[in-house]
Amino acid sequence: MTKTQFQTIDAYIGAQPKATQAILRRVRTTIRKAVPAARQTISYNIPAFTLPGGTVIYFAGWKQHYSLYPANDRLVAAFKKQLEPYEVNGKGTIRFPLSEPVPVKLIEGIAKFRAKEVLAKSKATLARGATRAGKRHSPTRAPR
Repeated sequence: MTKTQFQTIDAYIGAQPKATQAILRRVRTTIRKAVPAARQTISYNIPAFTLPGGTVIYFAGWKQHYSLYPANDRLVAAFKKQLEPYEVNGKGTIRFPLSEPVPVKLIEGIAKFRAKEVLAKSKATLARGATRAGKRHSPTRAPR
């Protein structure tokens, strides 16, 4: 059996069951509104939103749930109370049941939180690069 390789988020969502499509469109719209500067792409064969410096968030539809990735320890701690009704595993996945309404405010907050993390990491990387480039290396003097 050949696995479909998705080229666009529209193709990915279109390949899901009808009921799941509406939910994934809502998730996509929520993330797009939360991080309008993010580029939409397919990565690891699932929808992803990226900013310069890295991937902000991935989402995917499954049989009984849809998931957001990555959920690092800082994110889980920041949204601890709001995430209580949902399954959060140690591999960085947050699972939302397909049978419940999309928690728009929570997903929006998660997307904004991740965008800040990605931008902060990108700025730190640029700053380290500038510091290294700015260091002067004195030439080695030959002994007299």
